[in-house]
This record gives sequence, structure tokens and C-alpha cells, in this order.
Amino acid sequence: MMRVFEFLVALVIVAVIGVLAAVVMPGSGHVERQLVIGKDMRQVYDVLDNYRRLPDYAVLRSLDPSVQFTYSGKAFGPGAEISWTSSDAKLGNGGLTIASATPDFDKIDSNTKTATIVWNLDNAWRGLDKHFTLDLERQGSRGQLTQVTWSYDVSYGWNLINRFANLYIHGDPDSFVQFSLNNLQNVLAGVPNIDYSQLVPYIEQTQPTPVLLVSTSIERKEGLEGLDDAVAKATAEIQAAAKKLGVNITGSRILITTNYGDQTYAFDVAFPIDSSTLTINGQSAQLMAATPPSLDTAGAAPAEASSAAAAADSAIAPGSRDRFGRVVVDGNVRATLAFGGAALKGVWNGTFAGVPQTRDMLKAYAQTHGYKYDEVVNRPYDVVATPEVKDAGGNITQYAKYDVFLPISDAPEKTPEQEAGLQPPSLDDAPANAASAPAPAATAAAPAEAASAGK
Repeated sequence: MMRVFEFLVALVIVAVIGVLAAVVMPGSGHVERQLVIGKDMRQVYDVLDNYRRLPDYAVLRSLDPSVQFTYSGKAFGPGAEISWTSSDAKLGNGGLTIASATPDFDKIDSNTKTATIVWNLDNAWRGLDKHFTLDLERQGSRGQLTQVTWSYDVSYGWNLINRFANLYIHGDPDSFVQFSLNNLQNVLAGVPNIDYSQLVPYIEQTQPTPVLLVSTSIERKEGLEGLDDAVAKATAEIQAAAKKLGVNITGSRILITTNYGDQTYAFDVAFPIDSSTLTINGQSAQLMAATPPSLDTAGAAPAEASSAAAAADSAIAPGSRDRFGRVVVDGNVRATLAFGGAALKGVWNGTFAGVPQTRDMLKAYAQTHGYKYDEVVNRPYDVVATPEVKDAGGNITQYAKYDVFLPISDAPEKTPEQEAGLQPPSLDDAPANAASAPAPAATAAAPAEAASAGK
């Protein structure tokens, strides 16, 4: 009997010590990790202010490769949500919600020194008010780097069992922050290093459009004059073919980029027409979307990859289809259904010199916002919305307006800029000289002190 009493007394003593230990333990927990990332703050901010890239850098897939993600709420900024389900007991189910983002995305520019994004966390970890805070601080002599401080905070209240969880805060919570932060750097390394802060992109649902086109290319060293000559030649061929077919050209010229290489720029010159059914040599041909190029030629240089195939295509009789499923009209002219589906659209006012960099801006923007694109399957293209105007001496008196498109998939209906009602730049905001173009991030305007030094 005495031993039973001693045992009960010992249990009481242990319980009292346990309660006292829990009482003196902290009522909250905090861990944080820092990393300097070689990217502009706007790009880092955009990746963290939406969840579409989270599966690519969060440690969740490392714990369970079959984890399933679901997006809900807003696509970007406060109110955006992601949840996951996993059969792995270590990971389990959970979700994140963007609680706040300061400043707003459209206020992040070269003069912004700091930014903060807060994610609320809902999972099986013990505690209340669980959240991640991501503090961004511009670093580097020109502000070209971003220090990310990723912290986790939790409140345990007076739940004594939860308070003991503070002993394990350097387990799963700490490893989640550390590994995800390292992976974030790897994801951002794949984003083109270009400043797109002045871009106001929209997501547009394009419609399949019948076009006549000519495939051509120029040497990059030929510049704008070489481009103008190639476009003029292709345009004349298309106009002659349209007249012969008895169809009308219904819009401005379209340039579909097929390969923007270091030495050669290959592209299709296209014009929309008013019929998707053509009569060629007495035979009716229904236009359809072109098929992507085969894998053996998709990554090769245009001159090497397509010379033999193009020669074979040139021997195809009018009315037949080439290797892409396009209808051969006459000579170099082909007919096909172009576009269709979502595209990320940016506007460039100026000379064509700014179009390639606008296209690169769209790619970088798509990557930071988690929009998928495949340049081989769906080529980027640009349309002359407003042609440039020259005087009798050949001097530009009004710049051209180019609509630049990047076909995308797995994207929301609108960009954050679109939802906020921001408007693309007008022709009144065109650059000061004909050769101007947007600058890459490495040469973009630096923070205030660097910018003021150059005045």
C-alpha cells in the first residue's frame, strides 16, 4: 500500500513539475532565416505575392512527391489561397492565405527599399495564429539584389501541451523555412533578369484567326533596315496571293517569332484574312491550326533545321499541306488558323527595337506569376496596332504602337494590373528617340542614391 502511495505522490510531483515547466515556457515561438537573392525586388515580391510558383520551391513536394495542390481565392495578393492534401502523415493537409502585402505590387519600383508579405498558415502544427512573414530588403551597390528574411511565428497561449511544442520549433517549421528559401533562389535563377516594372500586361482571350503568312529570316546584324526589307517583300507576296484567292486582308501585319537567335532572327510575316475556307486550283481547303515543329528541328538554328524541310515544302503543290499542316497557297505563301486561347499582352510604343525586350518582359512576368508558356508549341507574336508616321525626309513624326503577345496557359482571367484598372502606356509616353528600348534589370534605374548620383 505504501508503494502505491509513493507512486501516486511521484506522479503528482512529475505533473506539478510539468505544469510549472509549461507555465515558464514561452507563450510564442519564432524562427527566421535570411538569404540574399540575385534578383530585383519586384521579381522576388511577385513570386511571393502569389502561390502559383509555391509548388516549385516549397519543401512540400520533397516530403511527398504526390501531394495535390488547389488554388482558390484571389490569384494574386491578399486573399490568394493555396491548400494541399497528402497521404504522408508527416506532411498531412494544410493551406496558406496571403494576409497582407506592403506596399502594393504597383508601388514596387527602383526606389522601394523594403517590402513585407504575410502568409497565414493552417496545418497540423501546434499553436494559434501561425504565420510566415517574408521581409524583403533591397541590397547591392545598385539595388540589384534582394535580401529575403523568412520567419515563422506562432502563439501557444495557455495551452500547456502546445507550449511544449516550442521545444520542436526547430524541427518541421525551421526546416520548411530553410529548404523553401533555398529552393526559392533556384526558381528565381531561371527568371530572365529584366526589369518589367513599367510593363502593364493584360491577359487576353484570343480567337482563332485565318491568316496568310510567309516564313522568312534576317541576320541580326542587318538591324531594322533588314527587317523592314524582309517584311515589305513578304507583304507584297501575301497581298498578291490574297488578290489571287479573292479574299480580303482585314488587319495589320503580324510578326510571329519562330527563332530569335544570337545571329539570326526567324519569323513569319502574317496578315489576317476574311475567310477560313480557300479555293485553290479548284479545290476547297479548310484552314486549321498549325501543328508544332518536330522535336528534331525545334531547338536547332533556323538555317540548319529548316533548310531541307523548307526545300521539300517548296515542292508541294498549291492546295496541299506542308509539314505543319498549313495550306500551301502559292510560292512562299501559306494559310493557316493562328492564335486562339489566352495570351499575355504588353504594349510597346516606339520602334521595333523595343519589341524583343518587351517580349522578354512578358516571359519574366509570366514566370514570376506562374503562367505557363511554350514558345515551340505557341509562338510569341506582335501586331502593329498603330503604324509609325514619317515626314517627307524619312524622319519619324509619330511612333508605332505594337501589341506584343505571349500565349500562355494555366493562368487566371486577369493580371493584377488588369484587375486594378491600370492602363498600358499611350503613344504620348513613347521614348524620346527612335533607338530607345526598355532596359534590362542589370541596367535599369537604381535606387534613389544611385539615380541621384547620375544627375
